[in-house]
Amino acid sequence: MSVLLAIVFGLLFGVILHKVGAANPHRLINMLRLKDFHLMKVIFFGIGFSSLLLFVFSAAGVIEPNFSVKTAYIGVGIGGIIFGIGWAISGFCPGTSIVGAGAGRKDALVFVVGGLVGAFLYMLTYGSFKSTFLFDKILGGKVTLADTGVEKYHVIAEGISSSLVAGGIAIVMIVIAIILPKSE
Repeated sequence: MSVLLAIVFGLLFGVILHKVGAANPHRLINMLRLKDFHLMKVIFFGIGFSSLLLFVFSAAGVIEPNFSVKTAYIGVGIGGIIFGIGWAISGFCPGTSIVGAGAGRKDALVFVVGGLVGAFLYMLTYGSFKSTFLFDKILGGKVTLADTGVEKYHVIAEGISSSLVAGGIAIVMIVIAIILPKSE
């Protein structure tokens, strides 16, 4: 049942991405150039609203989410920079490229194939990177901004509730989405 639910939500998410224009690389590039704020508004509002719902439902005991803090590595930061450069050049990220390919965009299909080739090459070369500085942990590895109640994570701001911080960040993101202009 969970696989079927994931497929349904994935398809719904893809349709929404297509409807808001996230599969259009020109719209994404104009967002990154700070010329068109439509997608930025959608992204900020979507992340803020869904995060706020997640933490409200979690605090109320309606849902029991499985939060997992991933280890922070130097290589992840470098990979993020490479990812951002690729996004700015192509106008696609992995999710929007799948939506674009589904909409029949040949450039999105090229991006998807390039991503798969890159992942395959990384898989082949992982052993040679494993012992390098790229896998050095940042701040002890598993780091959270606020106290999650799980002692195995390093906390940057001790004594502050993670729900309070996450709720505050979610509200700030929603407010930013509301006050951003639609275009330059």
